[in-house]
Amino acid sequence: MSALSDIPPDHADLPAEPVTVPGSAPGLLWYLTEPTRTAVGIGQFAASRSLLRGAPSGDGHTVLVLPGLGATDGSTAMLRKFLTGLGYDVRGWGLGRNIGPSVGVVSGMRELLRELAVGGKVSIVGWSLGGIFGRELAREFPGMVRQVITLGSPYAMTDLRQTRVNPVYQLLARFYVPGAVMPPPEHTRPPFPVPSTSVYSKSDGIVAWQTCISATGVRSENVAVASSHLGYGYNASVLWLIADRLSQRRNRWRPFAPPPGMARMFPEP
Repeated sequence: MSALSDIPPDHADLPAEPVTVPGSAPGLLWYLTEPTRTAVGIGQFAASRSLLRGAPSGDGHTVLVLPGLGATDGSTAMLRKFLTGLGYDVRGWGLGRNIGPSVGVVSGMRELLRELAVGGKVSIVGWSLGGIFGRELAREFPGMVRQVITLGSPYAMTDLRQTRVNPVYQLLARFYVPGAVMPPPEHTRPPFPVPSTSVYSKSDGIVAWQTCISATGVRSENVAVASSHLGYGYNASVLWLIADRLSQRRNRWRPFAPPPGMARMFPEP
């Protein structure tokens, strides 16, 4: 399997510039209304099924979906069912509850990716912490990963106070592999090796939205949506966006452009 370095070198992304990020988590109002806004989003998903029937269909390649901190594959069931209906070979991570980068989780994800990539490159969709995991897998195994789509993933976080789950994360940190409590500063990393789409929402009540983006490039983009953090996997605009990104032909990546009539579903960056 060849890496997505098949794309000419002059198309490589430049290293991401550091993003100035507030040293605090989202406002209390956004945080307290997360459950209510998520419930509304699920209701809107049910009402938008006719719209989503027009989403781009898939080519059958494997898509690995990774859950967020404290979540299991059950949290991504609706998202995975939607993508399966489009024709993809969709897999959950099968590692139980995501407690963070423990030794078992890190080794388990590596082994899972190796198994799935036997049949070809794998696209990764990661929700919150799952997206950080997805990006790290792509950096480690670029020849196995087709693209990475992150949903409210604070991979550019510089301080744990930029998330509302900081207390939980700190409590579980004793189980993590050395050096994994904080993701390495994004602007210090080499260019991201595969196409990436970072989905974020300014109404995210769990993580500061600025931690979910980085500098754009020829193969990287940030797309704003209107969603709660807990509702990314049920949000009609997010589901359409994921379907659009996954449907691109291999090595023919282009930035996302909302289809006619849906532009209002995607706020200006």
